[in-house]
Amino acid sequence: MTYRVIQWATGNVGVHALRGIAQHPELELVGLCVHSEKKAGRDAGELCGIGETGVVATHDTDAVLALDADCVSYMGATDFRLNDAIEDMCRILASGKNLVTTSFVPLVYPPAVIPQIRERLESACRDGGTTLFCSGIDPGFSPDALPIALSSLSERIESIRAQEIFNYATYDQAETLFEVMGFGKPPGHPAPLLLPGALTMGWGPSVRMVADALGVTLDEVRQLHEVVVADAPFEIPAGKIDAGTVAGLRFEVQGIVAGEPRIVIEHVTRLRDDIAPHWPRGNGPGTYRVVIEGMPSMRCDLDIGFRSDDHNVDGCVASAMRVVNAIPQVCRAEPGLKSWLDLPGIAGRGALR
Repeated sequence: MTYRVIQWATGNVGVHALRGIAQHPELELVGLCVHSEKKAGRDAGELCGIGETGVVATHDTDAVLALDADCVSYMGATDFRLNDAIEDMCRILASGKNLVTTSFVPLVYPPAVIPQIRERLESACRDGGTTLFCSGIDPGFSPDALPIALSSLSERIESIRAQEIFNYATYDQAETLFEVMGFGKPPGHPAPLLLPGALTMGWGPSVRMVADALGVTLDEVRQLHEVVVADAPFEIPAGKIDAGTVAGLRFEVQGIVAGEPRIVIEHVTRLRDDIAPHWPRGNGPGTYRVVIEGMPSMRCDLDIGFRSDDHNVDGCVASAMRVVNAIPQVCRAEPGLKSWLDLPGIAGRGALR
């Protein structure tokens, strides 16, 4: 069976989802919603670097919602427009279209989402008889699905640590780097990502997914972070990093059991490879690592983009395809909010070609 799909937004992740949908053997691209006037009126294939598709981009959301489609792949930004994004999602679901998304990452585990948001989306699913699935590579795979899969090899687990160890210098999103994460700002600047509760909201659901899958009750979820400043000015594609401003960020979101951090998600983000040499290092510019202490102890390293020109682009492709490849299962699922625990066996069908 072929599923008719609309792509909504063509930013850093959405453009790769668009290409993935257009080339997927079980999917048919039938619509494209964009926000930029410069993109409206252009063929979808032109926007994602493939041949002409016959699907023309539009910023008329009413026209997009009126299309006959089984699913919408939603990659609208949420950093400074969360209410608008949730409203978009509710309209899509209530219109009778299933939805996959990499936006608003807490939705990777709906039971842990803010109740008011979860209830709005659940109501929209009931109205439309539809299903929502949120995923990506982190959250959505490396700090939750991968540790859960590895845990099936365990007799006893003492702790789980899931790490993203990345150089973000080439990440093509200046607003995220400078305004959301606080790079290039003085230490102590109130970057939205580092405000009390923000990290817990973003990655706490992944911690809770792992805990629930293992049958563990958490005392609480905590967050902590530290930064390192540049000792001299340097340039990255997104802008300038002045001396004395943030050039490295490390944070943890910890699931506490019996007073100890037992399930931990850690991000180590540098803008230059020599920043914070005392922090954990990967095998290259982009490594996802899971370390399980116990019997047996094990370490699993996932190196992204080790043969490509830009590992950050590869990470965005992986995030996009995580949900694109899930579309057939989402369309066949019972209505409601789903996590990876509800949709096992997602595979890259048609990717080997």
